[in-house]
Amino acid sequence: MKEAILYHKKENDKVQCAVCNHRCMIEDGKRGICGVRENQHGTLYALNYGKTIAVHIDPMEKKPLYHFLPRTQIYSFAAVGCNFRCSWCQNWEISQSPKPNKPIDGVDISPAEHVQRALEYGCPSIAYTYSEPTIFVEYALDTMKLAKDKGLKNVWVTNGYYSRETLDVIIPYLDAANVDYKGPNGGVYEKYCGGKAEPIMENLKYLHAAGVHIEITTLVVPDVNDKTDQLESIAQFIGLQLSKDVPWHVTRFFPNWKMMDTPITPVETLVLAKEIGERAGLKHIHIGNVY
Repeated sequence: MKEAILYHKKENDKVQCAVCNHRCMIEDGKRGICGVRENQHGTLYALNYGKTIAVHIDPMEKKPLYHFLPRTQIYSFAAVGCNFRCSWCQNWEISQSPKPNKPIDGVDISPAEHVQRALEYGCPSIAYTYSEPTIFVEYALDTMKLAKDKGLKNVWVTNGYYSRETLDVIIPYLDAANVDYKGPNGGVYEKYCGGKAEPIMENLKYLHAAGVHIEITTLVVPDVNDKTDQLESIAQFIGLQLSKDVPWHVTRFFPNWKMMDTPITPVETLVLAKEIGERAGLKHIHIGNVY
C-alpha cells in the first residue's frame, strides 16, 4: 500500500478523499466507496498500490480505440476496485472484489516492471484498464511517468468520474482515453452505477480542451439508455460540446452480473444509434460487440 496523493485531513482522524467525484468522507479504520482507499489513523492509503490483478497484451481496438495508434498492441493492466457499481459490469469479479473490507488481491508488480515488460513485448503504449484507473491513480501515475520517459504512450479506459484534481495530476502524462459515457438522462447513473452524469460530461470537456485524444463508448442497454431521445442527447453532446471528430462507439449489451435477465441489445438498436449519430454530424461512429 502507499499513502494516497489526493486527500484532506479532517478532525477526529477523519479524511476526505479527493480522487473522484464521490469525495468520500472516511472515518478512521474505514474505506471509501471504491473499497481500496482506507483511513488508517488519519492517513489515507491506497491499499491496491503495486498489486496487479490482471495483465494482458491487447489489440488497441479492444479498448476500444480506433483512431489512436491503430493496429498496434497495447500492454494493459489493472488493480482491484472501482468507484462505480454498474449493474452490468463485465469485470465485476475484480472491480467489486474488495467491497466491503475484503482482502486486496493481486500480484506484486512494480511500475518499473510494467514499463520494462511493455518495452520487451514491443508495445508502444500502456493501458490502465479493466477496473477503474482512478482508484489506483498512485500506481498508474508512477507507471505513467516512467512510461513517458521511455517514449511510451499512456491510455486510460475509464468511467470518467475522476475529480478535477486527479485530471490535473495525470493530464501531463496522459495521451489518450476511452471514456464510458452512458448518457445525460436523469436516473441512469444514480440507479445503475452509483454516480451522476454531470461530472463526467464536464471531465470530457476538460480532457478535450487539454488536447488528450478521447473516444467515447456507450454501452446501449435495453430499457436503460436505448430510447431515441437518450441516444440523441448523447450524440448531440458529443457533437456540440466536444467535437464532431470525437469517435463514438455504440456497443451491444450482453447479460452480466446483476442483469442476467436483461435481453441482449438488438442490432437494430445499434444501427439506429449510428443513424442518430450521423444525423448529429458525428464523423466516426463504430458499432461494437457485434460479429
